[in-house]
Amino acid sequence: MILREALLSARERLRVAGSDEPEIEAEVLLRYALDLDRGSLLRLLVEPISSTEALAIEGALLRRFQGEPTAYITGRREFYGLDFTVTPAVLIPRPETEMLVEAVIQVASNAGDLTIVDVGTGSGGIAVSLATALPKAQVYATDLSFDALQVARKNAQRHAVAHRIAFRRGDLLEPLDTTLDVIVANLPYVTEPDWRQLSREIREHEPRLALASGDDGLDAIRALLRQAPRYLRPDGSIFLEFGIGQSEAIEALGREHFSQAEVEVVSDFGGIPRMLKIDARHI
Repeated sequence: MILREALLSARERLRVAGSDEPEIEAEVLLRYALDLDRGSLLRLLVEPISSTEALAIEGALLRRFQGEPTAYITGRREFYGLDFTVTPAVLIPRPETEMLVEAVIQVASNAGDLTIVDVGTGSGGIAVSLATALPKAQVYATDLSFDALQVARKNAQRHAVAHRIAFRRGDLLEPLDTTLDVIVANLPYVTEPDWRQLSREIREHEPRLALASGDDGLDAIRALLRQAPRYLRPDGSIFLEFGIGQSEAIEALGREHFSQAEVEVVSDFGGIPRMLKIDARHI
């Protein structure tokens, strides 16, 4: 069998198994199994593969068919154009979360040096992306999970911004002893009933601590907004991701804790309400 045949076979098997992106997953898994970059994979498509290589490909595919997410198999996930290490200790970064990074960068373009915190940092995707894009910013990253912070630190080192991110373990904002220009967070927002309905792939592999947050999914966000007024500077901003169907409830929470601020729900590129923005300059 040549490599192209192995790739086409993997695509078809992944498609039959229900993959939403069989072409992408097949390429990623074969690159992982054979330890190839994309250029090398394409260059070697007409070359035969050895029995050892065939076994490595089959092993990676079997893990995927058993429900293990591709990102955990390969230990890698791209977020905001950067390559991140991911493990089962952290939520796999999603593309929709990139809008939080873009929103903070937009604020920074109209301001001087900023002090920013990424609350519940997980893999460090938001914190590392912001530290990379905003070299003058002071970035903090908090998480309750020791293991998650270890992954985030590795990613900060990987992208040469570890010296500009202060990692703190603890509950939301409580580990911090400073005031902030920007609070940004992708906290858990899945309701308990919805969590039980998630796919096996998510329920059995991704950390529940990073997904589920009470009966209405807003326990963590509610707690953060209670803490935020003590930490946010008078001209600061807050950006929070939330789930489908939660826009009215989260907007009400924002207005409850920042009654004089400008509170806005922002939709993603698909028109789905996705982010709460609080602009405290109006207090």
